[in-house]
Amino acid sequence: MASSERSALLTYRLCGGSAEEERGRERGRAAAVAAAAPRKLPTFLGVVVPTLLSMFSVVLFLRLGFVVGHAGLYQALAMFAVAYFIIGMTVLSVCAIATNGALDAGGAYYMISRALGPEFGGSIGIMFFLANVCGSALYVLGLVEAVVDSFGIPPGQKAGTGVHVLPQSYWYELLYGTVLLALCLLVCLVGASIYAKATFLIFLIVAVVLGTILISFFATRPIGVPIRLPHFNGSETENGSFTGFSLTTLRDNLGGGYGVDYTTGQMMSFSSVFAVMFNGCTGIMAGSNMSGDLKRPSYSIPRGTISAVLFTYLIYNLLAFLMCATCDRILLQKDYGFLRDISIFPPLVTVGIYAATLSAAMSNLIGASRILYALARDDLFGRALALAKKTSASGNPVMAVILSWLVVQLVLFSGKLNTIAGVVTTFFLLVYATVNLACLALEWASAPNFRPTFRYFTWHTCLLGIAGCCVMMFLISPVSASASLGFLLVLLLALHYLSPSSTWGYISQALIFHQVRKYLLMLDVRKDHVKFWRPQMLLMVQNPRGSARLIDFVNDLKKSGLYVLGHVELQDLDMLPSDPLQPQQDSWLSLVDKLNVKAFISLTLAPSVRHGVRQLLFTSGLGGMRPNTLVLGFYDDAAPQDGLARHPAFTSAREEVPLGFPPLRAPAAPKLLSAREYVGIVADALKMLRNVLLARQLESLDKAWELRRAASPPPAIHVWPVNLLRPDSARYADTCSLFLLQMACVLNMARAWRRARLRLFLCVEAGTMPRAQEEKLRQLLKDLRIQAQIQLVPWDSVTRLHWQTRRGPPGGPAPPGVAEEEEEEEEAVNFPANTTQVSDEYVCAANKLILEQSPAPAVRFLYLPRPPADTSLYPLYLHQLELLTRGLGPTVLVHGVSAVTSTQL
Repeated sequence: MASSERSALLTYRLCGGSAEEERGRERGRAAAVAAAAPRKLPTFLGVVVPTLLSMFSVVLFLRLGFVVGHAGLYQALAMFAVAYFIIGMTVLSVCAIATNGALDAGGAYYMISRALGPEFGGSIGIMFFLANVCGSALYVLGLVEAVVDSFGIPPGQKAGTGVHVLPQSYWYELLYGTVLLALCLLVCLVGASIYAKATFLIFLIVAVVLGTILISFFATRPIGVPIRLPHFNGSETENGSFTGFSLTTLRDNLGGGYGVDYTTGQMMSFSSVFAVMFNGCTGIMAGSNMSGDLKRPSYSIPRGTISAVLFTYLIYNLLAFLMCATCDRILLQKDYGFLRDISIFPPLVTVGIYAATLSAAMSNLIGASRILYALARDDLFGRALALAKKTSASGNPVMAVILSWLVVQLVLFSGKLNTIAGVVTTFFLLVYATVNLACLALEWASAPNFRPTFRYFTWHTCLLGIAGCCVMMFLISPVSASASLGFLLVLLLALHYLSPSSTWGYISQALIFHQVRKYLLMLDVRKDHVKFWRPQMLLMVQNPRGSARLIDFVNDLKKSGLYVLGHVELQDLDMLPSDPLQPQQDSWLSLVDKLNVKAFISLTLAPSVRHGVRQLLFTSGLGGMRPNTLVLGFYDDAAPQDGLARHPAFTSAREEVPLGFPPLRAPAAPKLLSAREYVGIVADALKMLRNVLLARQLESLDKAWELRRAASPPPAIHVWPVNLLRPDSARYADTCSLFLLQMACVLNMARAWRRARLRLFLCVEAGTMPRAQEEKLRQLLKDLRIQAQIQLVPWDSVTRLHWQTRRGPPGGPAPPGVAEEEEEEEEAVNFPANTTQVSDEYVCAANKLILEQSPAPAVRFLYLPRPPADTSLYPLYLHQLELLTRGLGPTVLVHGVSAVTSTQL
């Protein structure tokens, strides 16, 4: 079996040990560390319990009454429906991605980065890390609030009594939060196994407390609850009531009654209350964050997450109804800890509040550390996160845990739970929107390998999830939403330009392929029109080392059209064990990247260069995007120069110069094609109705110097739209002349060449009314919207050396026998007699005429005559072209066969 057939996928599926090693290498961890930290958490302990505890935390025990008291039952139920609709759509997307392949550590970050690529993955990973960090701080602040409520000195009193001994102030509460966060840190430093055991114990406590609360609504008799509230420098007392089940109480609590939050002094609204309530729904990723520690993440995440979400939804709705039916609005709004006051066993509720909030804080802290570790391991941020890669002997990312703890400690300075609730909600909504986006992109890309075993989702659910998240983000806090999106955009751009390339696969490539295929099918060649013609170039390159500047020059000529770099390898596939072109592909693609040209690569094997060029002309491109212009370097005896090493793209990175290309041909070494074969390639292209450009001495064109020099006048582009080998052609503008004008104009339109000026040379003879010819040409340029300076060039001294002038005056009667010969020549495709009868003296005179036009231009465009029909004349034809362009500097010989200009709108 060939080595290419023994893919990593086959190894992964057939050999468990080798696959683990492969994944270990990909993660950058040693196999011994991977073996020392096996995945061991089942569905219940690894997904259900963390998710339930994250969702049953502050909101359940300390803020559910706040939500119901301000919003009323109807709006509270509507909030739950909206929130759970959003997270429900997100859960479907999470389940789809989680069941589409093997998951590793990092949870949502791993899913998004492997689906959308490193830019989206890295930026959303940072956002999700911040969301977990702020969430952990929020739960710690909620726990501090509960502790102070139970053991704090009441407002207005200087000394405590009984159990109320803890001083209350900003700095004291910050100290309490720091101590509680340190406790979370100790648990997380031990590792995921002790965390799972601790959360299971807490889950049992919370379950008992929840059962006690439900029983209390039925067992507790109506009572009055005195509520002491801070008021200026003292305090005041209000009385709330637990009425038991009462239709009057229920009716009073059905509608909204938004008031002032007694902890922050701010007026509440639907959006601000929803922001607090939504934090009870943000725990859906708690199980996904533990994906690296689960036995079967693809099995556990869907089942565990959906079960937890459904259970919490039912409990929230049930408790909301019970609260509205038994507690008056003052009690709900003014006493966040009222569940303790109405409980049949208040200390147990206090323990439940502490346990649930502590567990949620730990869950978010350990989730943040796992995300930070995954980001560091993927090297998206280079050395900035290098410290977070360090793990303990058991594989626990201790440095990531410590760094996450430090960031949470900074967030604790915000001071109040309701203050950061909006920020936390915005971060989580943004992450959820991106998870839905990742699933939507995978679904729309229609990739055959996107085959999740969880099928209860469609692109409609993904879109609904994205829309819901975005709408709620801006409803809750337009400022936070805008700032978060701006920060996300900055991260995207930074990672796009600074992060190294990855081997994860980019969803953008799949989406681009999907769209390009669709639009290529819509690109109908039968609807082509000359108004929308653009050059589509096929540049033949023997060795890029000698063609770097030519490649760059043709890139300026393409005018947003197709650009293909073609190369012919002279080998026979029958005599080879494998395709020799595949190893070269990466070198060519790297060349395109380094030169910053927008080109495709097309390589072929052929017995001769001519056959190879024919193949590329026939097969390059797709649908309506096929090359219409062939570009060749000039065939002469000049020794090839290695321009690649001198190119600005390589001057700062010499070690990258080789790129796998062979050294240039030695000056004395034989060429790969003959002069006859070279001209045959030109003739073949014209027969196939392709335009032809021959570029001579383009490697001597220093574009940067020519276009940036401070000389005056600006650099020029000289255009000779006349077949200099046939003087009689100066009287008219044919298709080839118009094509030559178009190519010079296209070059001048390129951004790098806009400073250059077009100079158009009109060759005139005595007695031919030059001013009339100039006016006619000026009108043509005006109709074609081409700005160029016209310069009249008398060339009687040149034309008198041409064989036609010597045998008869232009326009006069031809000598006997010549008229019939010229009539036959006019009927021919080309003028065979012209090639044989044009003297070297005439061609040298034409060359001298071109050189005399000063100042010297940056580049010249000359008319390329058709090759003769007689193949034996090919060497003579090439010799004449060499004489014509000798010493001219950068020159492009152009022959066009297609109409490319239009005077219509």
